[in-house]
Amino acid sequence: MTDDAEAEIDSTPQAKTTDLEAPPQQRQRTPLLTAAIVALVLAVDQLTKRWAVSELSDSAPHHVIWTLQWNLTRNSGMAFSQAQGIGPLIGIAALLVIVWLAWTSRMLTSHVTGLAAGLIAGGALGNLADRVFRGDKILRGAVIDFIDFQWFPIFNVADMAIDIGGAIFVLWTVFGHRRTLAA
Repeated sequence: MTDDAEAEIDSTPQAKTTDLEAPPQQRQRTPLLTAAIVALVLAVDQLTKRWAVSELSDSAPHHVIWTLQWNLTRNSGMAFSQAQGIGPLIGIAALLVIVWLAWTSRMLTSHVTGLAAGLIAGGALGNLADRVFRGDKILRGAVIDFIDFQWFPIFNVADMAIDIGGAIFVLWTVFGHRRTLAA
């Protein structure tokens, strides 16, 4: 082969590595990152809910700033307080999401997708813990919500983590896909 031919071969863009071709060290770190995010979200969620129950029970909402107030509510339904009473079905769905994310996070190599998976799983686990431990029967408990902007449904830290994680997944899919097509 001539020097010119070798230079042409060497100058061709290298194919992007897929998740399965990522370096082994990176494949090991992403599931650990995901697990750490799950633990952090669960801890912050449960601590803030414990605070809300102890400080806000039997009291009027506490004004914080602008329209933000702390206002304790219990939600036995799903998002936006819809479908009250179907908590057991939502709990089972949350458990399936957590198991699926735990299973697939072993294969994630992108720190961004690991972060998103950790936020979603941590949030789902936080709300599932409420359904399991805050009721008289398993999965009959209500989720503690207390962050109230008065113009948006009341929510909690777990809900924020789920929404942020979902948004990260969507953005990563849209812009990551475009970047792969451009390469």
